[in-house]
Amino acid sequence: MRSVTLTDLYNHPITQKYVRRSGMAHAIAVAHHAFDLAKEHHVNPDLAAKAGFLHDIGHYEWYNDGEWDYDLYRNYDIHPIKGAERAHKLLVRLGEDKHAAKEIAHAVLFHTDSALPKGDYQLSPLQKVVHLADEMDKQPGDFHHYRSSDKEKELSLIQELDRKIDSSL
Repeated sequence: MRSVTLTDLYNHPITQKYVRRSGMAHAIAVAHHAFDLAKEHHVNPDLAAKAGFLHDIGHYEWYNDGEWDYDLYRNYDIHPIKGAERAHKLLVRLGEDKHAAKEIAHAVLFHTDSALPKGDYQLSPLQKVVHLADEMDKQPGDFHHYRSSDKEKELSLIQELDRKIDSSL
């Protein structure tokens, strides 16, 4: 029995504020991709789906004169760092196992190299799964962050993934 479900995460006001800002449809799609990839990479599907869902919880919107400025984002963004902190704090607050919360936070931190110093990193299998899942849902012009969906559909997709995770554990 899991102590924290994706439904718990989805319903939390912190998630609604920060994940919605970065794209709820994208977060849900990445969670589903991460669940599917977890089997292939022998990773805990619960941790993979949670990390996939929360991977962009640290996003900040980089605008210049009302327009998205990709150069500002690329040069100054630290969303993986902020996201790892937010994800960890939220998971612990909800009662997640502290070791699991740390693993999920590390997967959020390493899902992209946008905030990391240059160099080679050896990703853990969970970190690799979340990175691949994020890449699977990306769209040109960062459109994946701007897809819309209604809350009823979102909750249905989250609950479906919770059932899949419960069945797989």
